[in-house]
Amino acid sequence: MPVAHIRPAGPEDEQPLRRLDRETWSYQHAVSPRPGPDDPFFTERAGPEDHLVAELDGAVVGYVRLGFPTPLASNRHVRQIRGLAVAEAARGAGAGRALVRAAVEEARRLGARRITLRVLGHNTAARKLYESEGFMVEGVQPEEFCLDGRYVDDVMMGRPLTGPA
Repeated sequence: MPVAHIRPAGPEDEQPLRRLDRETWSYQHAVSPRPGPDDPFFTERAGPEDHLVAELDGAVVGYVRLGFPTPLASNRHVRQIRGLAVAEAARGAGAGRALVRAAVEEARRLGARRITLRVLGHNTAARKLYESEGFMVEGVQPEEFCLDGRYVDDVMMGRPLTGPA
């Protein structure tokens, strides 16, 4: 299988990303309701400039959203992965790993000292991917969410961006 090409998102990615978000939505990783068919993908809080996309054979097959964990100036040295999705057909092709690596490099390029994320405790595939990319569990909020009738832990992970790449 070809290697995913990672590039910055643009406004023209609205429709493919909206479709991808709906197709990949699951309580395995989502704490908010399934997006509606007319819900915009890009918003005032997360526009094209906050996303990197993965392409295989010219088709958008994934994205990562990078933002700030809080609006506080004292927290501006930290970036957070605020969303990651890969199309079912592209899983196992390295697109998720490529997106995580690209997010780390983008955060570093933007001058961040740390990168963090939150992942649901039952999402073992994502947790293994993040751990293999140097993220460490920094905290757990037990039973933080009730999803589809089940209580699920919220796991905070992070890694430093200073020092060797």
